Amino acid sequence: MKNIIPRPKKYYPLLITTAIISTLIATISPNLEKNYPQAQAQNSRQPITVRSDVQEANSETGIITARGNVYIEFPSRNIQATSAQAQFFSQERRLVLNGNVQVIQDGNTMRAETMTYLIDEGRFIATPQNQRQVESVYLIEENTP
Repeated sequence: MKNIIPRPKKYYPLLITTAIISTLIATISPNLEKNYPQAQAQNSRQPITVRSDVQEANSETGIITARGNVYIEFPSRNIQATSAQAQFFSQERRLVLNGNVQVIQDGNTMRAETMTYLIDEGRFIATPQNQRQVESVYLIEENTP
């Protein structure tokens, strides 16, 4: 069966990116109010922005993959991340970042080869490359007398 409406290939990346971001928002937003009531007061639907060279989404498995110069921004949790690849497992509500991962949250930074973010727990799990270590830098406020 032939396509009735011609679709220029130059719009495919935009369509795919829009579909991925819409899926992320729809999957993540229903449970944000459980762990982040302050976010709910502002807006019950919180966006995650994903930018990368290539993105694909599998509606059957619920897995969204971004590859190449991945940048993720999750404003409601004040998270920014970069990596070579990211996969969002929507059914498990888990984000896995691979390849030279750097995450910044509230000014604190963490670097690792692989990092998993458990969305419902608001928790990161970081693992280094072989023979290396994970690096974290935390901002600590000084107590003033």
